[in-house]
Amino acid sequence: MSEFLLLMHGDAVNEAAADWSAYLDGLAQGGRLRGGSSLGGGACFRGDGASRPTSDHLTGFIRVAAESLEDARSCLAGNPVYEAGGTVEIRLLVEDE
Repeated sequence: MSEFLLLMHGDAVNEAAADWSAYLDGLAQGGRLRGGSSLGGGACFRGDGASRPTSDHLTGFIRVAAESLEDARSCLAGNPVYEAGGTVEIRLLVEDE
C-alpha cells in the first residue's frame, strides 16, 4: 500500500467547516488516515539568501493510505473542500529504496 497527500487549495466556496470531523473520522475508521493538518503562516527560504512569498493557495493536507492514485481519489468523497467545488491535489509520497 502506498501513501498519498491530499493537498487542499483555498478556492472552495462555502466550505462546510463542520463537515471536517465526520470526514476525517470516516478516513480513520477505514484505516486510511495517516495524518494531516491545516497550514498556517510561515516563510519561504532559498539557499542563495533570496526570500520568496509562501504559497497562499495551499490551506492544508491529509496523508492517506491507498493502493493507487485512483484509490486515493476515492478518498475525496466527503472532503469539505472537494464537495464545495474546491481543488484537492493528490500526490504520491515516493518511498526511498
